[in-house]
Parts: sequence; structure tokens; C-alpha cells
Amino acid sequence: MLTRRHVLFAAIAGVFLVSGCTGNSSGPHPARRATHSTSKVSGSTGSSSHPPVVAPADQAGSPWQISATASGGVAGFADRTSVLPGQSVRIFVSTTAATFVVHAFRMGWYRGVEGRLTWTSNPVAGKQQPAAVESAKATRTMTAPWTPSLTIATTGWEPGHYLLRLDTSSHHASFVPLTVRAASAAGTVVLISPVTTWQAYNLWGCCNLYEGGDGAFASRSRAVSFDRPYASNDGSSEFIDRELPVLAEAERLHLPLDFITDVDLEADPHVLDGARGVISMGHDEYWSPTMRAVVTAARDAGTNLAFLGANSVFRRIRFASTSVGPDRLEIDYKIASEDPLYGHDNSAVTADWPAAPGAAPESSLLGAQYGCFPGRTRVDGVIADPANWLFAGTHVTMGEHLTGLVGPETDAVQLGYPTPRPIEVLMHSPTQCPHNSPSHADVTYYVARSGAGVFDAGTIDWTCIVGSSCHGRAS
Repeated sequence: MLTRRHVLFAAIAGVFLVSGCTGNSSGPHPARRATHSTSKVSGSTGSSSHPPVVAPADQAGSPWQISATASGGVAGFADRTSVLPGQSVRIFVSTTAATFVVHAFRMGWYRGVEGRLTWTSNPVAGKQQPAAVESAKATRTMTAPWTPSLTIATTGWEPGHYLLRLDTSSHHASFVPLTVRAASAAGTVVLISPVTTWQAYNLWGCCNLYEGGDGAFASRSRAVSFDRPYASNDGSSEFIDRELPVLAEAERLHLPLDFITDVDLEADPHVLDGARGVISMGHDEYWSPTMRAVVTAARDAGTNLAFLGANSVFRRIRFASTSVGPDRLEIDYKIASEDPLYGHDNSAVTADWPAAPGAAPESSLLGAQYGCFPGRTRVDGVIADPANWLFAGTHVTMGEHLTGLVGPETDAVQLGYPTPRPIEVLMHSPTQCPHNSPSHADVTYYVARSGAGVFDAGTIDWTCIVGSSCHGRAS
């Protein structure tokens, strides 16, 4: 019998391949992308001790993981979530070590290794920066009030999703994620890194959009800042568990790829122009109206979509600037009546997408609708349409179980919400949702009027399950 991993990789490969079938890659050349200026920083420039190494994915990889003994002792963040090749990015670092070095790893597929060293800085003087501050009391926004430690010029860097590893002279390390996007998405499959969701769950400094320092929902942040490190997974947030397996598989298949973060959807309405496909990798919950409009327009222009998670496009957010730059503040009151814009500009009020005011359930884009979060329980995925083209060559059978695939959050076809017709249900799996929620989770696919296909995995840990591991540290 085929293993769960074989079947799911085959299904993912099918999604990637359809992304090259119907997408409109022959349209006009997209408009030049919007860019944000970055002021120059005095002091160390982090100049490279050797020139950047640009390597195709079939070359050898490099050890990139952080061991448990090296974890901690240093933290950092970048002043942008993404750059174009050659643009500079400022890195803010705090450490008690005398010096640190930045190693830039382009993540993907390198003969079975998921990263390759492409750039190394000169040693940079370490500095212990101030503790977190509450930069806005009304929203309980936590910020790292740090000064820049170095500026990196990404000249010669290939487009891709990168992890910048900060290694200190005292043998500690952490990551700073950075995306380098191509000048045009035309003809590519675009892999989106959902950093708005990472930030929503980021507890650095005490608070996120779910809880405050006391763990209570009432003391949560109503706006979270990108001007701080990610507290989880050595600074990599959800990238290693919920995105890297898809990225590696896409590169193993030698697909033509572009790479963006979801903040780029807000900053540039042309960021998906001409793309053949768009892949939302993993947990992708927090979307602004502009983000949703850009992806919907891409679908309606013939670009295929795949959401490799569940609970996507569920929270409605808006952005604001910080002193570091534009789109660095993510606002979500969650309770509409708490939002100062409630009753004044309801189109910008931050509530869940299925909720008033201006309810627009995500099912109209995804096909399925959010089901439930029944704790940490996992259940089997159950094959419902073995003859579907996505399962071609896998030999799965009707009713076959894929152990532990579904959970902990799920999507399901719910005809009480706007549902594209016809819609195909590839897997239909019983869940342990509460009685007022759907009793099943669905893997779905539909074809829009434009001819674009839309796939929804319907389980939040699809990407993590298909990967070889669900953690990033070396054993």
C-alpha cells in the first residue's frame, strides 16, 4: 500500500501541475512593482566576506538547522518582509555576545537538503538592545525599540524564501525570515508566505492577537507590529513546519517559481499579474480586503489557486505604518464593536470575514468554509473520489483512510454559505467537531468561470504532515 506521504505528495504535485495548465501567462507585462525606500544606516554595512553564491536547486545543500544547544541568546528582525534582488534590508539584532555573523540560507531543494548557504556577513558587533515596549496602550501593541545592527544588500541573490541565521561568538543562534521576490510573476507559480498569520500568533514581548501576558483574551493586542522578532521556532515562526515541505517539493519538481509574502498582496496590486498559479502554504488565516481582492482578481484572470491548509482567509485585518516603514502594523480587533471604525467605515472594520459588518464568507473564494478547531485531536483523511485526476497514479480506493491527516483545524463544504458550483469533494472525513459545527472535513476543488482551478486542502497541517518532519532543529 502507498504510504500517506506518497499519496499526499502526489496530490500536491497535481496541484502544481494544474497551475501550469490554465493560468493566463500570456497577458500584458505586469506593471512595475511598488517598492519602499529604506534610509541608509551608519556604521557596519554587513559587507560580504565572500561574493554571493547563486546555485541551482540541483546543487548540494548546506547544514542550516539550529541545534537545541545553540538555540537562543540572540534575536532579530528585518525592516521588510520581502525585497527585490539587489534591494537593501536592515537587520535589527539583540545579543549579549561580543559579535555575531549572518548566514543567509536560500531554502528549497538541494539534492535532498532543504537549504543552501548563499551569503555570509563579516562579524558584526553585538549589542543588547532594550526590552519590549508597549508602543500603543490602546491596542496593547508590543514593539522592539531597537536600532539597526547592519544593512544587507541582496545583490546577486536569487528569488526565494530565505532564513537568515544569526550565529554569535558565544555559540548561540536564531533565524530571521526574508523573502526575495522576482521582478515579475508572469509565467510562474507563486508561493506565498503568510507572515500576517505568523505575526498574529507572535507572543514576543508578551502579547498577540489572542492573549495578553496573563493569558486572557481580554488583555490581547488589538494590533501587532512587525517591528519585533518572532518568538517561536528560533525566530522562524511557522516557516519550517508549515511551508518548507511545499517549497522543497516545488523546487524538486523544477517548477518556475516566484516567492512573495502576503504583505506584498497589500503593497502591490500587480504582484500576481500573469502568474500561472498561486500556492498559499500552510496556515493562512489573516487577510485584508486588498489582499483578498488581489487574489480573487488573479483567479478571475485565469490564475489557479491552492490553499494547502485550513482556516484560510478567516480574519479580516487592515494595515498601518510604523516608524520603521509602511504596512508594519497589523490591526485586528476581532470584535467589530471594539474597532474605532465601527459605524464610521464599516468596510475597514476588523472582524471575521463571515461576520458583520460587511460579511463575506471565505467559501466564495476557497470553495469550503471554516469548520472547527476541536483541540489537538487528529482523525484520518478518508478518500471520497479516488477517480479524481488529482489522485492519478496513486491507486487510492474509495473509503481508504490516510492516518492522522485531518486536524487540528478543518474546512468543510457548507451549503449555507456561498459555495462555487459545481464543487468536487476529494476527501470527506469525519471529525470530532462540536455539535454546532460540521461533522466532517473536506478536501475540495472547483473550476472558476475563468477556467482557473481552486484547491482547498481542508486541514491545517497538510503541509506539516507531508513533510519529513514537523520541526526544524537538528537532532
